[in-house]
Amino acid sequence: MKMFKKSKPGNHCPYCGGKGYFQLRLGGSETCSCCSGSGKK
Repeated sequence: MKMFKKSKPGNHCPYCGGKGYFQLRLGGSETCSCCSGSGKK
């Protein structure tokens, strides 16, 4: 498991790291349910 460095607190969604989606192990991606794909808090 990789640990990501936090950049500028309050900016990005803490779950997806500001990307708005998660990469799935079997391929493809899934929209982050916390930020609804926006990448912001």
